[in-house]
Amino acid sequence: MEQVTIERLGHQGDGIAPGPVFVPGALPGEVVEGEIADGVMVSPRILTPSEMRVRAPCRHAKSCGGCQLQHARDDFVEDWKTGVVRQALAAHALETEIRPCLTSKPQSRRRAAFSARRTKKGALAGFHMKGSDVIVSVPDCLLVDPRLAAALPLVEALAVLGASRKGELSVLATVSLTGLDIAVSGGKPLDATLQSELADLARAHDVARIAWGDGVALTRRPAIQRMGSAEVVPPPGAFLQATPGGEAALLDGVREIVGDAAHVVDLFAGCGTFALPLAESARVHAVEGDKAMTAALDKGWRMAQGLRHVTAEARDLFRNPLLPDELARFDAAVIDPPRAGAEAQVAELARARVPRIAYVSCNPVTFARDAAALDYAGYTLDWLRVVDQFRWSTHIELVACLTLTDR
Repeated sequence: MEQVTIERLGHQGDGIAPGPVFVPGALPGEVVEGEIADGVMVSPRILTPSEMRVRAPCRHAKSCGGCQLQHARDDFVEDWKTGVVRQALAAHALETEIRPCLTSKPQSRRRAAFSARRTKKGALAGFHMKGSDVIVSVPDCLLVDPRLAAALPLVEALAVLGASRKGELSVLATVSLTGLDIAVSGGKPLDATLQSELADLARAHDVARIAWGDGVALTRRPAIQRMGSAEVVPPPGAFLQATPGGEAALLDGVREIVGDAAHVVDLFAGCGTFALPLAESARVHAVEGDKAMTAALDKGWRMAQGLRHVTAEARDLFRNPLLPDELARFDAAVIDPPRAGAEAQVAELARARVPRIAYVSCNPVTFARDAAALDYAGYTLDWLRVVDQFRWSTHIELVACLTLTDR
């Protein structure tokens, strides 16, 4: 048994002591004791708890791998996430105003990726244990929308119908305006018998849509998501912001940055999270790599009332970014890339000298890299805000304002 003092929190949420020694569930300043193997204290005993430590609100916190930071006070987590962003910026000699963090409420996640396995008595559905493929049932999860927590019997029934005895089923469940939208992967091939059984199950649980593998097995009602004043039916499994409150906070930031711009380009536009609300006051060109998502965005715009002109383009912005001559007509740009960032597209934005850029990011490291490239090209990072849609996790999102200046 060894004693160590935790110096800081790592990016995966583990406490880190000199060595380094990684201590899951520990907080800075705590003295912990336990056996260390390969630099990890697997089962620590806390001798001196931090004043930032709280009792985890969820009874599954010790076993479920869905949350990493339920044992820490909310203000500590917000300060830590802000610090991670500040550290990423400092690595590129960048500083800016960081506005207070906005954290989504408990039970507000509108999407959950459940795992399920068949058992001798039926099936087991839930989330994986920490560092394990063992599934933990979480019928009263405090993170997800209650309608998702209540869907565990549905997920178990899907496993009974469509999972192999040895395989694991992945069930992505999303709350839509018309009911649950279900996308299943890892199941056995869809045949006529299974499709009939899925239809019975969908009626019993009042599901809007079930996708199975690469196709839609059945649609009882369009799985509608509202984006501004438009209603959109995303393709199964399409990217959506994690919580309504988080999406609203990001959109508020984007609106502030775009301001009175008359013509906006939305890069990595998805199904229209920003493009469609911005079209209430500006013309928007939305660019997204997934053709099914751009088709959903375009249909949503065409069915809506009172929006300015929106054009949608399917284009791989990693391999084929918009070039300066294509960007010259825009007064502002919105960019919301995946975790890899948007190095190629950012280089073209810098060359085009688009006056205002609203950058939405889910990775502080790649954001800082891209922001540094824009800074070098004459942009000022005016401010940013951390928007914590993934409460109790180590995931960090932000929205940032960059404006072109004469320097």
